[in-house]
Amino acid sequence: MTTTATGQRLDWESDHLGPKFQKLTLELGQDDEGPVVATLVRHRAERRQGPPSWLQRLLRKDGGEPDPAVDVVLYLHGWADYFFQTELAEFFTAHGVAFYALDLRKYGRSLRPGQSEGFTDDLAVYDADLAAALAAIEADLGPGHRIHLLAHSLGGLIACLWADRNPGILSSLILNGPWLELQGSRFVRQIATHLVDPFVRSDPRRVFHFPDMTAYWQSVSKTAHGEWDLDPVWRPANSFPFRAGWIKAVLNGHAQVSKGLRIDVPILMLLSERTLIQADWSQEMMSVDAVIDVQEMARLGLQIGRRVMVNRYAGALHDAFLSSKPVRTRVYADVQEWLRAYG
Repeated sequence: MTTTATGQRLDWESDHLGPKFQKLTLELGQDDEGPVVATLVRHRAERRQGPPSWLQRLLRKDGGEPDPAVDVVLYLHGWADYFFQTELAEFFTAHGVAFYALDLRKYGRSLRPGQSEGFTDDLAVYDADLAAALAAIEADLGPGHRIHLLAHSLGGLIACLWADRNPGILSSLILNGPWLELQGSRFVRQIATHLVDPFVRSDPRRVFHFPDMTAYWQSVSKTAHGEWDLDPVWRPANSFPFRAGWIKAVLNGHAQVSKGLRIDVPILMLLSERTLIQADWSQEMMSVDAVIDVQEMARLGLQIGRRVMVNRYAGALHDAFLSSKPVRTRVYADVQEWLRAYG
């Protein structure tokens, strides 16, 4: 057993995803709903004999010795979500990249009884979650590693704002269907902000009721038309409750992106070629982004950093790594090329 620099014990436990996955509870103190934790998940690949991987060969120094630095991918989930993508973890570890995933406070493995699912009134609160995860990774692997933050949807917004506030930490940022603006436009966001403000002041946990939108879930879940096993509590068919304070926090984050960010590392953005948002599922929903406006996300990519590559995929879902096998094979190949360049 080891500890982080702040003295937190690293007590890894078995995870429900299988024997190659372990989880670590990260204590984050308390808020008005009680004790708060985040959960770090790691994937341990089997050691294989044979020639070094392409990444290991690539990272050799001029003298032929391996670079002692370790490349690490840290995965950050989206709204009403958690880490379950075993295939994603296996891809990275098979290529010599250490893989970790973080379930943020009040999501997935970190959700405790009596807590408001996914609730925060300030996205900057997740700085503490990320700091604890990075400290645990360093304690687990030792110093001298390169961090590639891979973030999906709301996690992409959180990651962008965090990277802008915390330069000099990442080696690259990979955004998978990032939610950087409200569906509709900046104008719609500004109206929504004014509408929600009075409720934020009177009751930040007040729930707003919207029509059920389960089409994307149906395209992903094995119990509907998809191929993935989803926990019905951690990834419900509709969503977590939309609370006033959380809505305002997201709108504030979108406003920050709209003003422009100065992320200091290369950014890879993965997007579907097409958006289709509707309440009822149809076969067409198996090949589009049913959550965000991909055209707007591509445009915003130009103003969040100096080096941004936007990759578009015909037939991709909102989470490109959950798309059909032919689509995600192309996505994995592009991510592999990205790590060749920035690993």
